[in-house]
Amino acid sequence: MEYRKIKGDDDELQDDHDAASDLESLKGKSHTVASSNIALATLGGERTNWKRKGVVTCALTILTSSQAILIVWSKRAGKYEYSVTTANFLVETLKCALSLLALTRIWKNDGVTDDNRLSTTYDEVKVFPIPAALYLFKNLLQYYIFAYVDAPGYQILKNLNIISTGVLYRIILKKKLSEIQWAGFILLCCGCTTAQLNSNSDRVLQTSLPGWIMAIIMALLSGFAGVYTEAIIKKRPSRNINVQNFWLYVFGMAFNAVAIVIQDFDAVTNKGFFHGYSFITVVMILNHALSGIAVSMVMKYADNIVKVYSTSVAMLLTAVVSVFLFNFHLSLAFFLGSTVVSVSVYLHSAGKLR
Repeated sequence: MEYRKIKGDDDELQDDHDAASDLESLKGKSHTVASSNIALATLGGERTNWKRKGVVTCALTILTSSQAILIVWSKRAGKYEYSVTTANFLVETLKCALSLLALTRIWKNDGVTDDNRLSTTYDEVKVFPIPAALYLFKNLLQYYIFAYVDAPGYQILKNLNIISTGVLYRIILKKKLSEIQWAGFILLCCGCTTAQLNSNSDRVLQTSLPGWIMAIIMALLSGFAGVYTEAIIKKRPSRNINVQNFWLYVFGMAFNAVAIVIQDFDAVTNKGFFHGYSFITVVMILNHALSGIAVSMVMKYADNIVKVYSTSVAMLLTAVVSVFLFNFHLSLAFFLGSTVVSVSVYLHSAGKLR
């Protein structure tokens, strides 16, 4: 009897040990499965993030490279048959509508809060007319500069706004620039000049003096407007960006309406608001509006290096497409200048002080 009892106790202990082993095994398997699921979820998130970055990069590159091409292409016999002030007005109107559409979606999902409501105060809204006016003059100049520069040259000279933005950052926002960034500025000037070298005529540079002056003015306007707008946005960081964009575009619409009255009132009254518009003109307006949205997408879903790649690739794409559309001569000087500009843009991004 004692032997059977002892043996029975041993069997029970063995069963308990086996059960504990099975439980530990199940726990180990569960932990392994959980770890595998976490790894798969992380991998899936990284793939989604890279896919999103790829889409945004491609969109911004295409939009940036086609801006100058569409403006030049919208001309007929070297002239704009449509009113450029009405085109700018429609761009601001479309951007305002897109911002309002984004806000409507936010209100539907998250409700109306103090940070995303459209109602505002005079102190908040009184600062928006300044960048809106600066963007008005800059956007008008980008049409008239093509009397002195071709589409690829415009893409090169447009990078001068990096210099103006950097210097104004230092002056207005008191932000320090690294030595690498200053070196990038010097390279950028050298690259823009090299790309404009002309060996086929008596002129040293392809772009004449008025074209350079307009490019520098555009760079200053764009840089000051960008820095001022960033200062406004960061003054109240919790405020929804779509609300701030909405009020900026509302003032943009108002200023462009004044420009229509001053510059093209008779033409609009006699010939109509959409006189001279073509399919290319409509595509150009959509392009300008979506470019602003794409930059916002880059800031939200990607990073600054995306802008660098987009800018560099856009210069080359504009040059290649212009060869077929406008018989542009792709010279060695332009290729070398584009390369130097691409390197300088990268240095400006990589050299940011942390």
